[in-house]
Parts: sequence; structure tokens; C-alpha cells
Amino acid sequence: MKMFQQGIQLKARGRGFHLITGEILYALPAISEIKAGMCQVFIQHTSASLTINENADPTVRIDFEMYFNKSVPENDPDYRHDYEGSDDMPAHLKASLLGSSVMIPVRNGRLALGTWQGIYLCEHRDYGGPRNLVITAWGN
Repeated sequence: MKMFQQGIQLKARGRGFHLITGEILYALPAISEIKAGMCQVFIQHTSASLTINENADPTVRIDFEMYFNKSVPENDPDYRHDYEGSDDMPAHLKASLLGSSVMIPVRNGRLALGTWQGIYLCEHRDYGGPRNLVITAWGN
């Protein structure tokens, strides 16, 4: 079994849902050596998350942002953790809802994503800064 791992730092992005599939593939070209396996992408932060969804129509990403902002509003007077700004506690909640990693099968040296699937960085802070990922791929 082969195993590859690479850490990368994504540039800072504004709040929203950003396609990062290409950056992940660029960072781990050794994935081409795996005929059948798995790839995990893990984010090392608590106020941003990862998910897989539609990669073609950018309005999907806009609607994701709208939905999560409605579902987890800022400035809720019941939040206790508010010393880092009004977007901080909602960012932690959104990140917990979406998760800190995604797993994708690897088939014939490629991520086995569906035709319209892409990997999103879900930035939940107005100014979250650069984000660190660990990409691990393994298989035969």
C-alpha cells in the first residue's frame, strides 16, 4: 500500500464557499500513483470547514452562504463566546455542522468525484486568514 501526505496553506479568502479542488490536486500530484484508495482532506481550524457539493453553478455557493447565515445568525444575545467578534461563535457552529474533513475515493489515479462535484472551503469568518489543510491519500 502507498501512502502520501501533504500539508498546504490556502490563501486568505472572504466569507463564503470557495471551490478548492484544483488546489488540492495540485498539492498532491502523487495521487496519480494510486489505482484504488482513499483521500482525506482535513482542515486544521475551528471556524472554517470543508464539504463536497456542486462545482458548476456559482449560485449554489451563494445559496449555501445565505442558508447558513439564516440558520446560524450573528449577534445572538445568548452566545457567550463573543470576544473575537460577532462572526466568531456562528463560525464555530457552522464549522461543526459541516465538518472538518472530507473523504473521497481514488480510482485510477484520480479523485472519484461525480461530474458536478467539487471540494469547498467553507469560510465562516469575515477575515479568517490563511487556512491550513492536511491531505492524505492511500491505496494500491
